[in-house]
Amino acid sequence: MRILLVGHGRMGRMVERLAVDYDCEVAGIVEIDNATRLETSARDWGPVDAAIDFSYPDAVPVNVPALAKLGINVVVGTTGWGSHEPEVRRAAAEAGIGLVVAPNFSTGVVLFEAIAARAAKLFAAHDEFGAWLHEAHHAAKKDAPSGTALALARTMKDAGYDRPIDVSSTRAGHIPGTHTIGFDGAAESITLSHTARDRSAFARGALVAARWVTGKRGWFTMHDVLGLR
Repeated sequence: MRILLVGHGRMGRMVERLAVDYDCEVAGIVEIDNATRLETSARDWGPVDAAIDFSYPDAVPVNVPALAKLGINVVVGTTGWGSHEPEVRRAAAEAGIGLVVAPNFSTGVVLFEAIAARAAKLFAAHDEFGAWLHEAHHAAKKDAPSGTALALARTMKDAGYDRPIDVSSTRAGHIPGTHTIGFDGAAESITLSHTARDRSAFARGALVAARWVTGKRGWFTMHDVLGLR
């Protein structure tokens, strides 16, 4: 299949390197958040099955509507643009394209979220246990807490844990990403953690999602891609 890369930073270049492993060909690369550039460059790409966006928060509400007008399905790996979700959803729905939107495309993280939901449901019935969540990323990551941390906290609450969840963040060095949830009681503590050894897990997941969303219409997450719904 033929994919378009929107954003050619660290993640975009990693997707480009791994594309061949997923039988994907890079049809084109868009390095700027410019809807006019997207529309006028389309003739140079040839057929495109899906776009993968690893740009930055302010670019997503510009790029997705432009791609939607071109009828291109999109995988959005960029985080921090949640306040623009209503208009992005509207543009996608009006154009009838398919989107996979997720704060984290790592298969392990998505499964970790399912584990967190089960744990939260179990501890919800025991008032003596307080919950906390900590995430750590590289110093250049702009949003804190991470989109994944916010999604984990939301998942825990949706699972029935209605007490406060203390959420904290660390930004230092070159940490690819670590997320830890914990439940602490008077005499014991339980922790569950996911650690990314490198960023290839995110790129691989985005390529899996791009293959999955081809030919589909609607708003999806990695739970749909992995069959967890």
